Amino acid sequence: MENEAMQSIFPQNTPAGAGKGFSIAALVLGILGIVGAFIPLICYFTAVCAILGLIFGVMGRKKTMQASGRPSGLATAGLVLGIIGTSFAALGLICVLACAGMFASLATV
Repeated sequence: MENEAMQSIFPQNTPAGAGKGFSIAALVLGILGIVGAFIPLICYFTAVCAILGLIFGVMGRKKTMQASGRPSGLATAGLVLGIIGTSFAALGLICVLACAGMFASLATV
C-alpha cells in the first residue's frame, strides 16, 4: 500500500529524455533572453534567444505531456522566461524605434 502511494506521488514511468532537452534549452535561452535584454548591442541576438526559448518551451511541454501526462517544470519555466524575454525585446525595439524617430524629426528642423 505504501509503495503504491509513493509511486503515485513520484511517478517513475516517464521515458528517459522525453522533452528534457527541449526543456533545458528553453530554460537556458529564456535566461539569456532576459539577461541580454539589458545589454545594448547584445539585445538583438538575445531577442532571437528569447523567441527560441518560447518555442522550445512549448515543444518541451508538449513532449512531456505526451510522455507522462503532465508538463515538466523546466519546460514551464523556460516558457515563462521566453515570454518575459520576448516582451523585453519587443519593448526595447519599440524604444529604439521611438528614439530613432525622434532624432530623425529633430534633424529636419
